Amino acid sequence: MPREITAFSNPLIKRIRSLREKRHRRAEGLFLAEGLRILTEARENGRIPEFLFYSREGAAHPLVRTLIFDVEDSGGQAIETVPDILTKLSGKDNPQAVVGVFAAFDSALAVLDRTSADIWLVAERLRDPGNLGTILRTGDAVGAGGLILIGECVDPFSIEAVRASMGALFTVPVVQTEWDDFLPWLRSGPGQLVGLSLDTDNDYRAAKYASPTFLLTGNEAQGMPPEMAAECDLLVKLPMLGKADSLNAAVATAVMAYEVLAQRRG
Repeated sequence: MPREITAFSNPLIKRIRSLREKRHRRAEGLFLAEGLRILTEARENGRIPEFLFYSREGAAHPLVRTLIFDVEDSGGQAIETVPDILTKLSGKDNPQAVVGVFAAFDSALAVLDRTSADIWLVAERLRDPGNLGTILRTGDAVGAGGLILIGECVDPFSIEAVRASMGALFTVPVVQTEWDDFLPWLRSGPGQLVGLSLDTDNDYRAAKYASPTFLLTGNEAQGMPPEMAAECDLLVKLPMLGKADSLNAAVATAVMAYEVLAQRRG
């Protein structure tokens, strides 16, 4: 039978709530995800939470009942609780019906099959969880092979990034690595490295993209370091006709990804 927890002082609630901090996520090897849509997306991609927290009202939904069954069937714990505790776990004043606790997962460069997709997304020192989540959603939409995070990027398993990904964290492989590891891996096989830069005259729509294309987006505030730009096979820029000097990193990535996709589709 599912457990029931209604006390804020419960040790498990305190433990799970601590996962909102990066150091606790790393120590536990766990992360939080909230919302029925995101947890259902995870389930459909073979990711079942180790803990599932839900309200009595939420349990009336058939998808929540399916999640409860799958969690218990896989040896996890399904726990009925109250909305106030869901608020504490999710950090939202109006929490959704369910909060899941998942084992952290990550991919490695060595296991990526670059021939499995025409488009790959690469982000350098990405700091905003909303941008990371949006880039993951873009990757899912264009069929990207994965998102490769270079350097000190925001934690993809923060609850804010998971929330912004709308489930794409569970559908798009994520690799966290360093430039000095990424570049030799990239050059060990086929792959065109395309950097988004303002320091070029190459219009993004006039360029030709080879498969697989690795789209490199630099840091939101500082852009791409010169040493990385020098290693790109191609630098392209998006036209800026107004007063702003650059686009949001996630928006620029999406525009570029769809241009590559358009060329692939002819």
